[in-house]
Amino acid sequence: MYKVDTPSTDEDFEQYFHFRWLMLRKPWNYPPGSEKDEYEQVGIHKMVRNGQGQVIAIGRLHFNTPEEAQIRHIAVHPDHHGKGLGKLIVSALEAVARSEGIERIVTNSRELSTPFFKSCGFEVVGEATTELGHLKREQMVKKLTELNAVMLHPKWCKQLQDTWYETIPISEQMGIKLHQFSGRTLEVRASLNRNINLHGTMFAGSIFSLATLTGWGMLFLLLKEKGLAGEIVLGDADIHYHKPISMQPRAICNIESVNGRFELLGKGKKSPFRLQVDIHDGQQPVAEFKGVYWLLPASSENDVQKQ
Repeated sequence: MYKVDTPSTDEDFEQYFHFRWLMLRKPWNYPPGSEKDEYEQVGIHKMVRNGQGQVIAIGRLHFNTPEEAQIRHIAVHPDHHGKGLGKLIVSALEAVARSEGIERIVTNSRELSTPFFKSCGFEVVGEATTELGHLKREQMVKKLTELNAVMLHPKWCKQLQDTWYETIPISEQMGIKLHQFSGRTLEVRASLNRNINLHGTMFAGSIFSLATLTGWGMLFLLLKEKGLAGEIVLGDADIHYHKPISMQPRAICNIESVNGRFELLGKGKKSPFRLQVDIHDGQQPVAEFKGVYWLLPASSENDVQKQ
C-alpha cells in the first residue's frame, strides 16, 4: 500500500529534491539546485516511497494569499505511472489547503499535464507564463467546495453514498461520507461528534462500522469498473486498535491490499476477497482492519454459509 509522507529530516529533503531535479529539471539539462525556488521554506511538501524506501512521487503546495494556494512540482516516476500516485499527492496537498480554509487552488500546468489536473477537478482559465523559457503552460484553478474533493467516477461514488444511506440508515446518522476515490484509493470519513463516547473519543463499534463500509465500498466501486454485478457480504473481519480517535475519523482502503478473483463472479461463482482498511485520526494511523468479503452472483447472498 502506498502512503503519502511529509519529508522532515535533511536526508528526506535531499532525496525529495533530488527526485524533483531528476524528473523535472535534468531532462532539460538544468543543473542540480535549479529545482528549488523561493517557496521551499514555507511550502507544504509531500512524497510517496516504494517498498525499498525510494521516492517515487512528489508535490508541493504553497499559499499565495489567505484565500489561495498553489500546487507545483507534481512528479511521478515513469515506472509507477497509472497507479494513481499523482492523484494521491494532489489529494494530500488539497487536504492541507482545505484544513487551512483555502477557497481555491491554482496551478500552472504543462500541456501534457492538463488532462491530469482536469481529472482532479481543475479548470483552465487562461495561459500562464512559459516554463524553462519555452514550455507552454496553462493556468488552472479549482474552487474548493465540500463536494469536489478529488474523485474518480463521481456518479458511481454518489450511487455508493446513496446505497449506504438507503440500505443502512444508521450510516447517515453516523455522518459517514465518501470523501474521495482516486481509482486506487478510497477514503471515507465519519463525524466524530455523532460517534463520541463518554471519554470524548470515537466508539470502537463506530470505528469498526466505518472500516467495514469502506471495504464494502471499495469492492462496490471495483465491480462498477469491471462492469460486473453481484452482492457483497462480509464473511470475517479483524481489527486492531492502537490509539483512540479524538479529531477526524478517516478510513482508507488502497487497491494494493485487495486480493480476490473477479473472474469467478463473471462465471456465476462466488469469490472471497481479502482487503485491508487503515484507520487514521487526522494524519495519525490508529487502527488496521482486515476483512474477508464474499462477492456473490445475483440472488446468491444466502448461499455464503454453505462455503
